[in-house]
Amino acid sequence: MEVLSLDIEGKFAHFRKFHGNNTAMSYSIPPRTTIIGILAAIMGVPKDSYYESFRHENLKIGIRVLSDLKKSFHRLNYLKITGSGDFGGKNGRIQTPFEVVTGHDLKSGMVTYRIYISAGPNDTVYQSLKKSLTNSERRFNLSLGVAGFSAFISKAQVLEGNKLSGNSDWLLMHSACNSDEVGEIDFPDDAEFRFNHIEEELLPADFIGGEKGRELFRMNRVLFATKNFPMRVILNGDYYRLEVNGSVENIQFLEYAGVFT
Repeated sequence: MEVLSLDIEGKFAHFRKFHGNNTAMSYSIPPRTTIIGILAAIMGVPKDSYYESFRHENLKIGIRVLSDLKKSFHRLNYLKITGSGDFGGKNGRIQTPFEVVTGHDLKSGMVTYRIYISAGPNDTVYQSLKKSLTNSERRFNLSLGVAGFSAFISKAQVLEGNKLSGNSDWLLMHSACNSDEVGEIDFPDDAEFRFNHIEEELLPADFIGGEKGRELFRMNRVLFATKNFPMRVILNGDYYRLEVNGSVENIQFLEYAGVFT
């Protein structure tokens, strides 16, 4: 099975939680909806036109954290808008908490993710994406969630993967896992890694378009590490073993956890 892998990195990231109100909280990893937006930008696909063609049926996506991440809150001075005449700033400003994802060392650290992509039965989108990446084509500017948080692709490669099935044996998983397929997690004795590097999130997976604009359609429930450190798990579902520059990576592609109706 062919898997397209790309590493994307930037200094800062923010992936706003869709259920947030006046506080801009961030996911630690980009949701699938953000990832397909990045892929659409690489290919030059117009905004809001790719939701159907980039669905799970046509494009399987997985993600791995390649840098140690941390999140911190900062206060931004937004314009206080109560009417149409307030965009000039006459009504003053209001401070809003804004969560930012960074490396542990703010001065020298980067935020880096590895995205895995595989084709569905209709591989038209996958082949177009593969062509753009192998030819180093970038149509639109890339960012990690916010337009001002610029990003770049540091590596893109085509890999071969073998599909395997989880059993009762312990397994090192390098990518985010589907929570429902994780039977057990083993935490290392090392205090640095014991409890503070594993997170679980319910992430947006797909949008549908309509007269009212885009709407959230499906979700992924995932378990992942916030450090470049594999999780030791007992897995109940299928996974893929990749050969990457002489080393092995065990990954899963994100599966749907629910549908909004």
